[in-house]
Amino acid sequence: MQITRGKIPCAKKVVCYGPEGIGKSTFASQFPDPVFIDTEGSTKDMDVARLPKPSSWQMLLEEIDYVKNHPEECKTLVIDTLDWAEHLCVDFICAKHDKSGIEDFGYGNGYVYAKEEFGRFLNRLEDVVEKGINVVLTAHAQIRKFEQPDEMGAYDRYELKLGKKTQSQTSPLVKEWSDMLLFAKYKTYSVAADDKGKKHKAQGGRRVMYTSHHPCWDAKNRYGLEDELSFNYSEIAHIISSNKQGSVPVKEYTKEEKQQDFMNIPDGVPEQLEFDTSPEEKAEPKKTEQKASGVPKDSVFHVSEKIPKALRDLMEDKLVSEEEIQKVVADRGYYPQKTPIENYDPDFISGVLVGAWAQVYGMIQKLRETYEVPF
Repeated sequence: MQITRGKIPCAKKVVCYGPEGIGKSTFASQFPDPVFIDTEGSTKDMDVARLPKPSSWQMLLEEIDYVKNHPEECKTLVIDTLDWAEHLCVDFICAKHDKSGIEDFGYGNGYVYAKEEFGRFLNRLEDVVEKGINVVLTAHAQIRKFEQPDEMGAYDRYELKLGKKTQSQTSPLVKEWSDMLLFAKYKTYSVAADDKGKKHKAQGGRRVMYTSHHPCWDAKNRYGLEDELSFNYSEIAHIISSNKQGSVPVKEYTKEEKQQDFMNIPDGVPEQLEFDTSPEEKAEPKKTEQKASGVPKDSVFHVSEKIPKALRDLMEDKLVSEEEIQKVVADRGYYPQKTPIENYDPDFISGVLVGAWAQVYGMIQKLRETYEVPF
């Protein structure tokens, strides 16, 4: 054992929430070299790097794994937004247990499953942080009636807009996990509208963010920030730039620091999804590369649009053909091999093929070792 002292430079975990349209995505885009996982499609008009919009919880987790195993491609991972990601999580849990809704579990068991799955999700993000990559989670805010056990009466307060009931399970995990929980809102000023000062009207306002707990909202920080700041990245830039492992703005990098940031993927790491996050204007076309299956990346590949999008996205990302899915399904005795995938039971597709995609793809990889996949 060895006792150490002093501050430990590391990437930061930031959660920013507030009402819709206040600028959460823009705020997150100002972090160093960000890559977005846009769960709700709110960055379409923003000039940012992004991974494909996840259509399933499994796809979201694989995108996080991709960032973790390619730390040289970005310095900040942004998931925009967390509450939309939670919908994917709930859908995954319901499909996995063959339920039509989270309430069907009974006795609140569905919310316990959601909490456990969200905990594993945060652990995955912790692995990203350990690679020197900042993680920023944005979320919407909701107003909820709150009653303290030691006080009389109740009052309204802003909280993370996680599920109406799942918030009692998942929201505390997110708040505990974060280094900074920032609440952004419009601060409106009122002026007297009559001589006696009994009537007031709103006039002007500005965007602010709160960094400390208040009876009316949740917020926290570990860096001694002022309770109220302008909602601008420059207010916290000095905290993010203190990370020597990869969150220093590009203009402040030295040659030695850049070399230090580029980590090699450790030996033995399994193959992950390969997404193209480069700008639209690309340089000279690269030579055809081979995947582990022997299929060129630039091969003409098509998956029928009749197949549900959640499964189709996973198949396209791994270049998995319909014939391979049909073969694996038939080998397990679920459907005859010639049965079209679109004719499979929707619950089977979402609960087995999508819900257990890692195992399904593992079986396909074993098949590929025994024969060449025809396209």
